[in-house]
Amino acid sequence: MSKRFAKGLVVGKFAPLHLGHEWLIRQAQEQCEQLVLLSWACPELPGCAPERRANWLQVRFPELRSWVVTPEWLAQQRARGLALPDLPRESEPDTVQRQFVADFCLAVLGHPVDVVFTSEAYGDGFAAHLSRCFGRPVEHVEIDRARIQVPVSGTRLRADIHGLRHYLAPQVYGDFVEHIALLGGESTGKSSLALALAKTLGTRHAAEYGRELWEEQGGVLAYDDLLRIGRTQVVREQALAGQCQRYLVCDTTPLTTLFYCRELFGRAEAELEHLAERRYQHLFLCADDFPFVQDGTRQDETFRRRQNQWYEQELDRRGWAFTCLTGSLAQRVEQVLRHLSG
Repeated sequence: MSKRFAKGLVVGKFAPLHLGHEWLIRQAQEQCEQLVLLSWACPELPGCAPERRANWLQVRFPELRSWVVTPEWLAQQRARGLALPDLPRESEPDTVQRQFVADFCLAVLGHPVDVVFTSEAYGDGFAAHLSRCFGRPVEHVEIDRARIQVPVSGTRLRADIHGLRHYLAPQVYGDFVEHIALLGGESTGKSSLALALAKTLGTRHAAEYGRELWEEQGGVLAYDDLLRIGRTQVVREQALAGQCQRYLVCDTTPLTTLFYCRELFGRAEAELEHLAERRYQHLFLCADDFPFVQDGTRQDETFRRRQNQWYEQELDRRGWAFTCLTGSLAQRVEQVLRHLSG
């Protein structure tokens, strides 16, 4: 069955892309043979960088053509000969904003659109301006202007992203989750601390995949396994982030995997070196200030000390701020909580 419109358009900041936006887009999809998504924000809004917005649109609507426009992108298009104006700032008149959309459609899409979908009062004026620019009628379809279906706005979300996280798809909310990374040599209480912190904070933790694979393979790891460990650890963090509450506790990082790869094989793949540069908002090093506990898989206290010294050197070399945790498990939890509330 043919749909009501051939070519449709949804324009928005999508900062962040929330379920109200998604409802609007899905409703537009049902009515259009082709639907295009266009986004820009000038100035950009905190936590909603263009790369993030482009990824949200791609992940949530992979079947649609979408553009997140930046001044840099415009410069590239002009270099290719496309006639495009400067990116309108938020403070500029509606006519400037609407003209940019018209110019974008003609220069980038190569054709007018038949309809625009909005949830805003400006929709009729927007469609009328496009009609004049295209020399043909452009309809406006208003979707849930009263915000009954999804009672939220980008402004409200930016003010309380964690309290209103249920209005975001997990893939979107995950980008706002702060990662707590724990480093430490063998027998420094890292895994116990990860579990305790996740429980205290009411959130999730990313367990150490390297340990799981080591046990699965009977205590034997090949060189290629180390890159697999680093990749899987990052994928695990990404998968869990959207299920968290404000924080994700990471039992380890690819920096640990790099240490073991160099220790066991004297070298490491460039990709693993790159993964070891992964940044975390909160970084903690568990001190080796209590007796070494041999569980049958660990080396010895000398190795533990050397490992912690390596972490200290590598963190300092990279210029990454970290907090050293000391004392009992309860004391370490308290030190992390003080850091997070500081």
